Amino acid sequence: MNIDLTDTTSSRINSALVQARRATGTPAVGMVLTLVIVTDEGNHYDALRAASEASKEHPSRTLVVIKRPGRSPRDRKMARMDAEVRVGGETGTGETVLLRLHGELANHAYSVVLPLLLPDAPVVVWWPEDAPEHPAEDLLGQLAQRRITDAQATEDPVAALGLRAATYTPGDTDLAWTRITPWRSVLAAALDQRHSPITSAVVEGEAYNPSSELLALWLAQRLGVPVDRQVSEGPGLTAVRLETADGVICLDRANGSLAELAMPGQPDRHVALQRREMSELIAEELRRLDPDESYESSVKFGVSKLGKGGVGTLERDAKAAPATKVVPSGADLPPLPTRDPESPSEHAPGSSKNPPQAPAQPPVPKPHPPKSQEHKSQEQKADGKADT
Repeated sequence: MNIDLTDTTSSRINSALVQARRATGTPAVGMVLTLVIVTDEGNHYDALRAASEASKEHPSRTLVVIKRPGRSPRDRKMARMDAEVRVGGETGTGETVLLRLHGELANHAYSVVLPLLLPDAPVVVWWPEDAPEHPAEDLLGQLAQRRITDAQATEDPVAALGLRAATYTPGDTDLAWTRITPWRSVLAAALDQRHSPITSAVVEGEAYNPSSELLALWLAQRLGVPVDRQVSEGPGLTAVRLETADGVICLDRANGSLAELAMPGQPDRHVALQRREMSELIAEELRRLDPDESYESSVKFGVSKLGKGGVGTLERDAKAAPATKVVPSGADLPPLPTRDPESPSEHAPGSSKNPPQAPAQPPVPKPHPPKSQEHKSQEQKADGKADT
């Protein structure tokens, strides 16, 4: 059921939602969250289609905010909102509201969206393109438990990752990170089968591909080894090679759908690594509403180390690496100093910093001469007097 509203308000939209639910018999209690999509007129169709597919797994109220500030001074001065309410049909068990904000109202989307949120339900905000520099400080971002951006939709993905690292707030995530979830799962499972130390890694992918950069950051941060980022023809992320003491672990996906996993001492196997649709990515992000610590540690690790186009070598900082103590060989060991056990320790109060060394042998006491009979009798008499 579709209801079109022209020059409307938030209260009229809520009334239209109630009317549509009664007409279709769709209960509101079945919705688990509110998904707010902030986009423009040219990109809203693809974003809404992906959200509708994801709502089959996560029934939700989807609010599509389409900003139309206008080009002429007259259009920018007006403030009008047109809405389209969709319940049932292609939306499934969820609800969809398209909000077109004209003129000055495009700068106040917060005041329009707030009355339309589901009560006592989590809020997720998604910017398919043109995300704010600091999503958590945006007025719509402040309403949400999760804020989804997409660095791949920007002109400079590496710079976008650096901006996400500088402005990260718990609850932020990026679809470039979501795209490498299958890669991280396969690599983690492969490393569980090998116990050989890893010395280096190579990540191959298209130039300016943020998913390749994030995967390289994740490997460098987790393994603590140099990771070389190499450019390939694609599509997207194509291969990962891990150098070990026993050989090379290689996960190669040349055609964008089926990958081949090669491990030393084991037969090669095929792994399904299909390039996923946007609806699958959004559905994965809606499964968790808590902060993603792995994404935080990876995106903050070393985006500045990436070169132009993402080509570079990532390596864990020396300060973060555990310190190792080098022990010299036995021929180079200095002689150990000797010390008298009864002498005070250098840490005892009043002791000197360099205590004197004890003599090699302790002095031997001189034996007393044997006592004569006369001396013995005198000692016995003295003892008798002492007893009396």
